[in-house]
Amino acid sequence: MKPAASILSSDLCSVISRQTLFALSCLIFIASCTCLDKQGSISTVPEGGGSKGYLSMESLPNSIAFLPPPPAEGTAAFALDEEVTRNSLALRGTPRWELARQDNIKSANAFSCTLNVQISEQDTPHIYTLMRRTLDDAGFSATPAKIHYQRPRPFVFNNEPICIDKPPGKYRSYPSSHTTLGWTWALILSEIAPEQSDAILARGRAFGQSRVICNVHWQSDVNAGLLLGAAVVARLHAEPEFLATIEAAKAEFEVARAKGLSPERDCEAEAAALSWSSTSTP
Repeated sequence: MKPAASILSSDLCSVISRQTLFALSCLIFIASCTCLDKQGSISTVPEGGGSKGYLSMESLPNSIAFLPPPPAEGTAAFALDEEVTRNSLALRGTPRWELARQDNIKSANAFSCTLNVQISEQDTPHIYTLMRRTLDDAGFSATPAKIHYQRPRPFVFNNEPICIDKPPGKYRSYPSSHTTLGWTWALILSEIAPEQSDAILARGRAFGQSRVICNVHWQSDVNAGLLLGAAVVARLHAEPEFLATIEAAKAEFEVARAKGLSPERDCEAEAAALSWSSTSTP
């Protein structure tokens, strides 16, 4: 079934004021919004809640204003999307497919191996708070473009399996909010642990690429999510509260590392999964 937002045509969206569109985005996003619980997994936003991020709805990057439209069917860009998807489907049944399934959960600890520190509300509250609150900033920033473009997801075209049990909305593919979130987190964590930034950024990119492997996003959706994540983080740096939490998180990270709060994930298995590609031999 199409999401409620599908009743909005592109022409109608183009004449709705930005404030009204963001308000509508807020209502739709809250209906399916998730935030991190104490274990770093998904929990539902309490009924009646709104954005708990650092940015107000008015200060979020306008994803309609600066992102290009998604590739149209019949174009070379769309053909490239289809080719990347076909190649990624070869990873079904591999460790990389399983990691993509895990990445569907918006968990802070997707980055614990690259940090070499377990992230938790109890032991790393400032890092945890950054990741919990920016989840909403990233998600809300992607929603207006999702509503505006109503792009069908890959599985609608190819009828191939997806790596998650509950299919997402069929017509909200562009941009990838998972990628927006993963890249937002990667940039923030790179600032907290700059000496590990290469590994953190690689994990952030893989977090988004998992959506292509899952057959729920096109490559161009992921590419747009990377741009949007960078825009979100740039805007966050104008917020004093965010900057203060970043500084506290840097000190907290050093303490956690000194305490030896090692990740609870199987980091060797994760590294092995990330090494798989569509040309790997089972």
